[in-house]
Amino acid sequence: MKHPNPMTYKMKETIWHLWKAGDPMANISKVLSKPPATIFSYLQYHGGIRPRLRSRSLNSLTIRERETITRGLASGDSIRAIARQLERSPSTVCREVNNNGGSSKYRAIDADNAAWKRGKRPKQCLLSINRQLRDLIASKISDDWSPEQISGWLRRHHPNDEKMRVSHETIYKSLFIETRNIFHKKLRKHLRTKRKFRQAKAHKVGSRGRIIGGVSIHDRPADIESRATLGHWEGDLIVGSNNSHIATVVERSTRFTMLVQVDSKKTSDVVGSLSKQLSQLPEAFKKTLTWDRGTELAAHTELTVATGMDVYFCDPSSPWQRGTNENTNGLLRQYFPKGTGLKGYSQDYLDSIASKLNDRPRKTLKYHTPHDMLNMVLQ
Repeated sequence: MKHPNPMTYKMKETIWHLWKAGDPMANISKVLSKPPATIFSYLQYHGGIRPRLRSRSLNSLTIRERETITRGLASGDSIRAIARQLERSPSTVCREVNNNGGSSKYRAIDADNAAWKRGKRPKQCLLSINRQLRDLIASKISDDWSPEQISGWLRRHHPNDEKMRVSHETIYKSLFIETRNIFHKKLRKHLRTKRKFRQAKAHKVGSRGRIIGGVSIHDRPADIESRATLGHWEGDLIVGSNNSHIATVVERSTRFTMLVQVDSKKTSDVVGSLSKQLSQLPEAFKKTLTWDRGTELAAHTELTVATGMDVYFCDPSSPWQRGTNENTNGLLRQYFPKGTGLKGYSQDYLDSIASKLNDRPRKTLKYHTPHDMLNMVLQ
């Protein structure tokens, strides 16, 4: 039984256009006058990834050519005569007629529809036929590697073997499009975003107050921008439920990450914990720290005295000025999801999470790990 109000081609095109633009499902449902559940089901079925549009080969018979065949057969013309009229090979016309019921039953519209259905021969996905590659990718996803990291790592380790390389988009499709039956859906839980299907990212920025006596990022030495020297860090707090926090600091050159346990957002707690952890770094690694415009670092002069690091502050509502730290905080949400409590984690546990992140390859490091980069600098 057909659905009383089926999804038309135009509706599907509208869904993909709005979805790519980042519109929420609630807005899409209003535009199409469809329930949000219908939009959700459609997007989930396709994994949030727009299906590739089908097209006919230029060598295929057109509907007009098939109508010419129908008229020719009705007039009693021979196969060769019809072929000459179409400027086609007689064998092409003969095969077309025989495949669609013969001369007495051939109908142009039926033959055209049948050819369209027969032409739907999906090519097998590389991951469905290469078990070694599939198992390797599943193992890396289980280790919390992103598809882009896996793809880049494969290119580095298998430069001459195309069978052991795959794009990150193919991995995403195999994860989200359930009809492919490549990976178990539980692997999606290892992705940082935990989404059920792919979607456009929406960026929101907040606003923060002013830091009295804080030195602006605009007064920071220009050579820090080049990332050519070690020891320049970016930091911020990630926030959990019930007023819980974890301090994060990232070295700009190597992307080496440190997590710091803090009891509260009070400047005495944050500065005290940061001072304790950063003081353990070698002197060559302690040069500057660039922080968000948060009052948790109001006692920044105490941090400078304890560590010897100059502290600089970003402009209000300008997280991109410490983009390395912002990106890292996004990665850390895989381990500390938004809305969950961040209290109760020991410093040893936070060190283990930081170590796990530092052992993951980064695209910006040409798929080396932060640990690799640190070792290269220390050699």
